[in-house]
Amino acid sequence: MTGYYLLRILSWLIYKMPWRVRYVLSDIFFAIIYYIVGYRRKVVYLNLANSFPEKTQKERELIAKKFYRHICDSFIETLYFDRVSFAEGKNCLKFMNPELLNGYLGQGRQVLTFFGHYNNWEWFCNLPLYATHRCYAVYKKIKSKAIDRFYINLRSRFGAVPLERADTFRQLMSDHQQGIPSMSAFLFDQTPRSTELHHWVTFLNQDTPVILGAEKMAQKLDAVVLFLFSRKIKRGYYETEFQLVTDHAGACPKFEITGKCNHMLEQQIIEHPEFWLWSHKRWKHKRVVTE
Repeated sequence: MTGYYLLRILSWLIYKMPWRVRYVLSDIFFAIIYYIVGYRRKVVYLNLANSFPEKTQKERELIAKKFYRHICDSFIETLYFDRVSFAEGKNCLKFMNPELLNGYLGQGRQVLTFFGHYNNWEWFCNLPLYATHRCYAVYKKIKSKAIDRFYINLRSRFGAVPLERADTFRQLMSDHQQGIPSMSAFLFDQTPRSTELHHWVTFLNQDTPVILGAEKMAQKLDAVVLFLFSRKIKRGYYETEFQLVTDHAGACPKFEITGKCNHMLEQQIIEHPEFWLWSHKRWKHKRVVTE
């Protein structure tokens, strides 16, 4: 677990730095990974070209540079977040309308909240500082035990309960049967495994497979579904608001919830594309059309 303790030491050093020094360090990282290392530049440029064919090459290059600057900010901010106090953590990312979530929790409902790899999604783990009931952070185990432990510690430090993806439905159904209200946060824009290519949507100008597990859970629980819409105000400060997708998932037609959430994420990305995680190979699967 040497790697875990090295990350904790690094996070402590980042936290002790003055605000301006942290972002000078981020600028240095940007110069290294963009100009020297060229970290996943081909993937980023290809994703942008396919998503925004109407833009010029210069426009896409500008988005790419802004993305790399932002992802370096996010790296520094995530390490900083590992050490912040409750007051600091609450102010870094402000939930503008927690009353929408808390109103449903107060009714004893199960709430599933969807969001994408947009802005600094790790900072959403300060939600328990705003919520009135139990909050789950649904996650997928990371192969590196050191990094996995670091992120579990990071995501739970303000009271969120880490919940491994394979155990999620069992836990939520148990809560539902016992009348325990809770909020579960799902990152929903990851690429499905090759065995999960059951539904496709048009997303960012491309044929895109989507994961349906969270929608199926919501429908079986007749849960409330919310979408997290976030804005980057400036470096180190974000605002987030809940948007209602449905308050009775069980009554929604198949694929409707997933379609609505993908559309909400798409609109957010189109508005400010530099804040989405472009360095992932999200379109590695190709749809096979059979006649």
